[in-house]
Amino acid sequence: MTEQVSPVSTIPPHGGQLVNRLCAEGSEAGALRARAASAPHVRLSELSLSDLELIATGVYSPLTGFMGQADYARVVSEMRLADGLVWSIPITLPVTVLEAERLTVGGDVALLDSAGQLVGLLELSDIYTYDRMTEVQQVYGTTDAAHPGVARVLAQGDRYLAGAVWLLHAPQPPFPDIDYTPAQTRALFAERGWRRIVAFQTRNPIHRAHEYLQKCALEMADGLLLHPLVGETKSDDVPAAVRVESYHAVLEHYYPAGRVLLAAFPAAMRYAGPREAIFHALCRKNYGCTHFIVGRDHAGVGNYYGTYDAQRIFERFDPAEIGITPLLFEHAFHCHACGQIVTAKTCPHDSSQWLHLSGTQVRARLAAGELLPLEFTRPEVSRVLMRAYAPAPSSASK
Repeated sequence: MTEQVSPVSTIPPHGGQLVNRLCAEGSEAGALRARAASAPHVRLSELSLSDLELIATGVYSPLTGFMGQADYARVVSEMRLADGLVWSIPITLPVTVLEAERLTVGGDVALLDSAGQLVGLLELSDIYTYDRMTEVQQVYGTTDAAHPGVARVLAQGDRYLAGAVWLLHAPQPPFPDIDYTPAQTRALFAERGWRRIVAFQTRNPIHRAHEYLQKCALEMADGLLLHPLVGETKSDDVPAAVRVESYHAVLEHYYPAGRVLLAAFPAAMRYAGPREAIFHALCRKNYGCTHFIVGRDHAGVGNYYGTYDAQRIFERFDPAEIGITPLLFEHAFHCHACGQIVTAKTCPHDSSQWLHLSGTQVRARLAAGELLPLEFTRPEVSRVLMRAYAPAPSSASK
């Protein structure tokens, strides 16, 4: 049982080595499970369960566990780990004061899922307090409780647990056919001979503007990692199952099969805007990608961030510190006069010629059984969304 594996692809993981905290079968695995069976336990939220899995599979390399106080404090204030390595989002395990009082630093903590099933082991190295208002202001740029990321921090426990983790039982992946760890994507990229791999993060169905950005990037790369986030999102976001169905539909008809890999990104959304753009880029670097698309209002929510703040934040760092190249795209849309997808950089026409549909307009058309305009999204995607948003039959019609 080892903690690290050598990278396969041409780009090194963040920090140099791909972390592996997966508990394999055998005597060592049995010993870890025995330790967990006799240890006090804490139950993980959906976010913390996701973080545990992503630490263990190396998505969060170089992290081997939940952050200690020194790493946490510097990430919040400077977007760096204690050793200076760039990292923009605190990865922490919150508990209540009562839960913390049952634990002993230097001991083990069994990690349970929401159903009470054992999923992991924490080697507890620290218990510390934190200033939640400082955290949300620095990480999210606001203390407004209406922001979903802020609301989560304000509602969580008053203590953080730190220490290395082991994943003892991996969660059942929601989409097994597109479930890949960083070690697996790196092996696939090497097998396909891809050296320049561009990643696209999404929590929405693909529309024509997304397609335009992806294909522009694919012109300069060997392959595209289409990497939808399938972890916890806001209740009004399009459900992951609907999104994944729409990705399969559009890939089948409009993308070269040998140059695209559809894979699930089992992370939760934090809606941290610019900081989350850096975080998403570093995670894709660990998956083996060399380039990362950053478009309009990446990981944003409401009006908390400027349209291109998530692009400008990359200017704060030496490109070598990030290690994955951001591809910065303008907002794309269909122009009726141009007859194609364009951006403000490439279109000479007045904005009255540009097609814009709000989320409200999209949902109203879908609920009415109307296909969305072909200029906005592919009909195959429209049909998937129409089925999802069709009003439930009334009791009178049953």
